[in-house]
Order: sequence, then C-alpha cells, then structure tokens
Amino acid sequence: MESMVERFLRYTKTNTRSDEAATSVPSTQTQVEFAKVLKADLEALGLSDVKINEKNGFVIGTLPANTNDQVPAIGFIAHMDTADYNAENITPRIIKDYDGQDILLNDAKGIYSRVADFPNLANYKGQTLIVTDGTTLLGGDDKAGIVEIMEALRYVKENPDIKHGLIMCAFGPDEEIGCGADLFDVKDFPVDFAYTIDGTRLGELEYETFNAASATVELHGVSVHPGSAKNTMINCNKLAMEFDRLLPQAAVPELTEDHEGFIMLSSNETGVESGTMKYIIRDHDRSFFEAKKQLFVLAAKVLNERYGREVVTLTVKDQYYNMYDIIKDHMDCVEVAKAAMEKAGVKPLIQPIRGGTDGSKISFMGIPTPNLFTGVENLHGPHEFACVEHMELAVKTIVNIATAGK
Repeated sequence: MESMVERFLRYTKTNTRSDEAATSVPSTQTQVEFAKVLKADLEALGLSDVKINEKNGFVIGTLPANTNDQVPAIGFIAHMDTADYNAENITPRIIKDYDGQDILLNDAKGIYSRVADFPNLANYKGQTLIVTDGTTLLGGDDKAGIVEIMEALRYVKENPDIKHGLIMCAFGPDEEIGCGADLFDVKDFPVDFAYTIDGTRLGELEYETFNAASATVELHGVSVHPGSAKNTMINCNKLAMEFDRLLPQAAVPELTEDHEGFIMLSSNETGVESGTMKYIIRDHDRSFFEAKKQLFVLAAKVLNERYGREVVTLTVKDQYYNMYDIIKDHMDCVEVAKAAMEKAGVKPLIQPIRGGTDGSKISFMGIPTPNLFTGVENLHGPHEFACVEHMELAVKTIVNIATAGK
C-alpha cells in the first residue's frame, strides 16, 4: 500500500491536462514528458518491450507468460491526461481514518467538501482519503488507474510462483478530449481482451456506453438597422431559440438517467448576423441514437424551408459507439472480471456508463474492453478524492484478472 500511495502522489503532482484545441498527438507536451516517466518506471519494474509509440503517444509494456498452459493474453489500459480543470500545482493531502464529516480543503480560502453537497462522502467513514487543496483537481482520473496497473504488475513480477499468461499494459493520451484512442494500434497490443481501469466507485464493472455524436449548427442571419428591419432582418439569436425548440425538450441530461439518452446544447455563441450552436447527442440504443441525429437534420430542413434560404448549416459527426454491441459476443471477459472482483472481496456493480471510455473505440477495433473501478470519485474538479483502501482492492482485482485460469 505504501508503494501505491507514494506512486500515486508522485504522479498526481504532474500536470498532464490535455488541450482540445491542439493538433499534436499527444495534445500537450506535459503528456509527452509524463510518458517518458512511465516508460522508465515500467522498465524499473522489469517489464519487457517497453516503448513509447511515437505515432499515437501510448506507452506500452509487456509481462511475458510464465506458463505453457493455454490462457488468454490480457491487457490493461489507462489514460495519462486529466480533464479541463486547473491541474497546475496539485497539492494532494492524505486524510487517515476519515470521520465522515465535511472536509476542509483550504483553510485560507474557506473551501470545503461538504457532505450535504457530496453525500457519497458518508460511504468512506473510517477510510483513508487523498484530497486536493480545493484549487485544482486531483488527477485520479486516471492516474489512479495507471498506478493500480503498475502496482499489480509489480506484484505479479515479484512473485514468479504466480503463473500467468501474457500481460500487457498501455497508457495513452488525450482520453478526456475524446481522441486518445483514435490512433490506438491493435497490432501493437496482441491480447485477447483488455480492460480500461477508468471507473469510479468500488465495484464498478461497465460494458455499456453511449453511442455518441456531436452536432454543430452554423446560423446565417441578416443584420440591418432595427428601424428598417421589417421583412429583412433574420436574427440569429432568435433563430437559435427556434432551432432548439424543434428538438425534444425533455431529452436533456438534467432530466434523464440510466439507459435514457439525451441531447445537450453544450455551447451557444450567437449574434444577429451569425451564430454557432454545439450539441452532443447520446443514446445507448443505436436505433434511438440514429433517430436523435435525424431530428437535427429535420430541424435544419424546417428552418431553411421556413425562411426560404439556408439559415442553418448542419454538421453531425459520430464520436464513438456502445461497446456492448461488441462485448455481448465476448462475455467471457466480463465473467473473468466478476470472478476477480468476488475473489478480492468486492461486490460487482454492473451498470451502463453515461459516457464513454477509450474502451468504446478499442472494442470496435477488435479487442473487447470493459471498464473497471479505480476508487476515485467526484471527478474533474476540486472535490475529487481517492480512497486508498479501494485503490488497493482495484490492484487485487487486476492481479486476479491477470492470473485468471491459474
């Protein structure tokens, strides 16, 4: 546990925030430098064929099989980057035997993680937590996953009496901006199935994600003096409202849960003469997903016909698909994970992800890749925290998976 905590504190202090506006791979130089650190650490653990794939930014390592028995080759994947929140000068702090009360993160600034705001904190009374100073995120998403994979590999490597098949790890960039796995090279990762270690609370086992798309709505208006605007002005501020009203008003994130999909207006920058609206489209069901995209096509058509000109230009782009459509035919990887959790004393918590992971894209590339818990909650902000005991259970789960069938 001490090795795990030391590694986690060291990794989280490194700013690896990704940048959606960048065109490089990885999107930030800090991720490039962090990849070098991970490469050195994998080499120090004694892994083989450790390398950085210069084309996609992934750090790859291999633990060769030490048995001649026919067992599956298994991979473990985590991402290096952190989300779009302050990641400079991260100062993690350890709270031992947490009392279940409000947590003072920053005395000078009066910043608390309050149980009233985060009732999930009550589940961690008596545990060891790692928190922020209230001004940055923690970066446990997904450095906890990296650390847990590292520690599991270290344990297996240091105990050669534990028999196992081929084990591989991959640490990649830019998951938080949705493009990290786009260039993933499955030929560079010859495993039968894999797991992203990128979940949150204890026991999470996820093999359903959204189907996802983005929609960009460009608005084209006519700006004239308001005193002489009759029958001439087309005000994009109003046009944006018209467009949004043509979409289902109850299918929004704040009114949906579980397997229910949604449409979300993520940004809206409009003036009189022009404007841009950006949406995300999500649904677990592929047919409902396609229907939601078609609603955008119809809304654009309605407004263009209403105004007798092209006032709306629509671009819809698919981002990723529900990995269940692949994993349903390879449920052995799910059963292995369930058994590994139960062996570690963890109750599997099977639920759909209301989002996506690198495993979504990698599954469609040919490697079934469910997602497992890390023991980190309240992601992407200053109230993020990690539970040391649950991280340790994640390590045990990974070890059990890696030695499945032995």
